Amino acid sequence: MTTLDNDARTDILNRLKRAEGQLRGIQRMIEAGEPCQPVAVQMSAVRKALDSTWLRMVRCLMAQELNERLGAPDTDDAAAAASTAEVVDAVLDQMEAMLGKLR
Repeated sequence: MTTLDNDARTDILNRLKRAEGQLRGIQRMIEAGEPCQPVAVQMSAVRKALDSTWLRMVRCLMAQELNERLGAPDTDDAAAAASTAEVVDAVLDQMEAMLGKLR
């Protein structure tokens, strides 16, 4: 499976690029002999950024799985398709909130 949603793909890639920049900053801090405290703080920030990115990826996976298993919405019944999409989004919002509390 691939990340088909362009918005999700862009969001995930941007988050990873930010984390990559943070990691490079940590490497520079260590090379410069910075004290352990600020390095540890930056490492914690990177962990949180990666955890958040992981949540976005899980949400993307769940959306793909739900849409695949529920089948493509009937385009003739726009109201039903919109209702299904709203229910899927609501479930994913709840799932993301619960997983976010595990960190």
